[in-house]
Amino acid sequence: MKIAAGAAAGLEYLHDKANPPVIYRDIKPSNILLSEGYHAKLSDFGLAKLGPVGDKTHVTTRVMGTYGYCAPEYAATGQLTVKSDIYSFGVVFLELITGRRALDSNRPREEQDLVSWARPLFKDQRKFPKMADPLLRGRFPKRGLYQALAIAAMCLQEKSRNRPLIREVAAALSYLSSQTYDGNDAAVCRYLDGPSASKVSDDQVNQDDALASQHGAQTSMHDRMNDLVPEGKEHCRSGSNRGVRGRVVPNGVDRDRALADANVWAEAWRRHEKASKVRVTDEILG
Repeated sequence: MKIAAGAAAGLEYLHDKANPPVIYRDIKPSNILLSEGYHAKLSDFGLAKLGPVGDKTHVTTRVMGTYGYCAPEYAATGQLTVKSDIYSFGVVFLELITGRRALDSNRPREEQDLVSWARPLFKDQRKFPKMADPLLRGRFPKRGLYQALAIAAMCLQEKSRNRPLIREVAAALSYLSSQTYDGNDAAVCRYLDGPSASKVSDDQVNQDDALASQHGAQTSMHDRMNDLVPEGKEHCRSGSNRGVRGRVVPNGVDRDRALADANVWAEAWRRHEKASKVRVTDEILG
């Protein structure tokens, strides 16, 4: 989480603080350097491109970058936006979570492309534990895994307009990386080999379903972020302000905290897309 948060902070500077904005265009693990303490630094700006200015929505350029990390719309049209970087970051983040490479010819054919392998798993929270890096040996905070995978899923949306802004991603990851987890806590998963492996409690799924229903599922993902955490206002969702291990979380991090509840938004968005497909099918069939 610390590495992902550091890389996101670097992208946030390029996208939001540089003037004009800079599109990195080649986010991949080998371009993220680590200093002592695992502080991430972006390197190799050879493919970086100045972003659109004024009323322009994109810049058109020859497709460059590394196969497996390029956003689909950029690879298809050469139209580059800051959301292209978000997709590439999502691939890298998914690599960190799963311990898999973006492309790996040594795996079975259906698992060689990381994003293609992950997409169907994103739709079922019960399968989330199967996506965790096996080197963790089943020991990880369940809710933290859900939140991390939901952030990755949002970054990897096929339509660029549905991807979050980097400042939203950076805020969520900053919160997640600041949390401490006790391996003895009940909130930490212990998924082992056997019949009970990767089992998620129905209570947890029902709780997430209720939260998703509470917030509604008929708005876009970007609107959902703004609705849940409005700029300049404290997040005011009812509930305790106690964080991991029961310590009180200051109100000042409520925005980060709401963004870190990304699993709720991702689940709600999945239902929204499913409902939309049903409506379109009904209209076609008359």
